[in-house]
Amino acid sequence: MITEQVGTGDRIQDEAWMDRALDWAKRAGRAGEVPVGAVLVREGECLAGAGNAPISQMDPTAHAEIAVLREAARRMGNYRLGGTTLYVTLEPCVMCLGALMLARIGRLVYGASDLRFGALERLSPGQLGWVFNHHLEVTGGIRADPARLLLQEFFATRRGGGLEQFS
Repeated sequence: MITEQVGTGDRIQDEAWMDRALDWAKRAGRAGEVPVGAVLVREGECLAGAGNAPISQMDPTAHAEIAVLREAARRMGNYRLGGTTLYVTLEPCVMCLGALMLARIGRLVYGASDLRFGALERLSPGQLGWVFNHHLEVTGGIRADPARLLLQEFFATRRGGGLEQFS
């Protein structure tokens, strides 16, 4: 089950972790990847951080969220990552949301909305909740403006548009 929790968590702490995710997004952008970054946190410790890398890795699943889950699972020695919070600069796609649910992430915090590929804002909590036996808290819009600006600048310079999909 997915529940929207506006105001859950410490906003100052959420913004600080999102700034770390934004750093990963900037690295991805400098490498020619779509600038999306993520960090996974448990009890104030960063377990993993990554940026998008599908182009450089020639892997359509090399989204920042997936890379972070893989690294944290290796580090923790367990594919279940309960009690963690994932900070990602862009609303996750359906693939990434499914992976978060299967990994049993406790909380998701994202920056900009993705009106084209985002899996959360387009669907009601009940539409995906029946598929998974897991509860995920979601907070959106944390540091959305800088995340959106990174994406808009990337698409404006590299692909000549596509600015309307990020809100």
